[in-house]
Amino acid sequence: MAKNILIIGGGIIGLCSAYYLSKEGHNITIIEKGNGNEGASFVNAGYITPSHIIPLAAPGMIAQGIKMMFNSASPFYMKPRLETDFLKWSWFFHRSSTKRNVEKAIPLIKEINLMSRALFADIRESGDLGEFQLERKGLLMMYQTQKSFLHEKKVAEKASALGLEVSYLDRTQLGKLQPNVRLNAEGAIHYECDGHTTPNEIMPKLLDFLKNKGVTICMGEEVMDLAMNNGQIQTVKTQKNTYVADEVILAAGAWSGTLSKKLNLRLPIQGGKGYSINVERKTGITIPAILMEPKMAVTPMNGFTRFAGTMEFSGNNTMVRKERVTALVNGAESYYPDLRFNEEEVKKVKTGLRPVSPDGLPYIGKTRHIKNLTIATGHAMMGWSLGPATGKLVSEIIEERKTSMAIEAFSPDRRF
Repeated sequence: MAKNILIIGGGIIGLCSAYYLSKEGHNITIIEKGNGNEGASFVNAGYITPSHIIPLAAPGMIAQGIKMMFNSASPFYMKPRLETDFLKWSWFFHRSSTKRNVEKAIPLIKEINLMSRALFADIRESGDLGEFQLERKGLLMMYQTQKSFLHEKKVAEKASALGLEVSYLDRTQLGKLQPNVRLNAEGAIHYECDGHTTPNEIMPKLLDFLKNKGVTICMGEEVMDLAMNNGQIQTVKTQKNTYVADEVILAAGAWSGTLSKKLNLRLPIQGGKGYSINVERKTGITIPAILMEPKMAVTPMNGFTRFAGTMEFSGNNTMVRKERVTALVNGAESYYPDLRFNEEEVKKVKTGLRPVSPDGLPYIGKTRHIKNLTIATGHAMMGWSLGPATGKLVSEIIEERKTSMAIEAFSPDRRF
């Protein structure tokens, strides 16, 4: 039976939820506070990453954050601030950053990433979006120091034990794999299981498909209030309209935590700001890479190479910190000696806020407190990679079918 479904959030998670729900014949409306061409879904590295099996909340991360707290150019920056939500989230993050929690999270992260990788391929094969970049060249974890290599080697061994394709490249082998660019790297760990895309290409195609399927998309509308009645959401009010729906999906990214407060829910989320710079001239880079010391990503996309990275916790703002842009530029140029960013490229830097949960796992599922609410957010750095899988799971939840994988660990009601 067709339902009226309201999706709050027009990023990759919201659009993928609409994609799968539209195939079930539901009447769907998407509310998006932005203009549909900005934010984390547009400025991310475009990775599909089964290799990213370690959640952000890992042992030592809080200590690292405190160490870097007073260096706003550091790859992992937490701006000191006395905000209750941030302090609570930090405490929950600290409590979650244990070896036991990481070991429990690893197989779940692997499974949902592999599910999403298969769904990306299914979407392309369906022809629904037409042609788009979807390549499986893997991901190079490039390093300049033995310390970085040994750190990543532990992850690679876990990934290999889980059946993911991993190989080790010395300087010569790396050079043969990337012959058209001069590299300043000692070697790389090659996660052959990974893929990459161009987000700026897929997002408009996904929007066009949904519009053609009859999905109503309301850009520039910010949710101001959500009214409850008898244990479910009665109305959703924006600055322009009031909406009534049978089911509501909260997929508002970094703003999901703020909106959940209007429903008296406890959904700890902090916005982790990332930066990206596009270089539209030839770079010779053909395989995605993470540069380990500066902790940044490099992706050869359709028409440009993207340099992205950093994790900045400084509140839900899109302010550009020049020192972080400089760190991004310096990090890239230290690995690619012939690359020099020009002033115009640097000026066009973009930022986006990733929604980060305290334990590094997304929130996907119903909450026991509200009958007609499904939550889909908190994916941190894996939002793009997990878009299709999350959308598929959301559709299965709404349809009350058995989900494609166990999702209890993703419960929005879990405690920290």
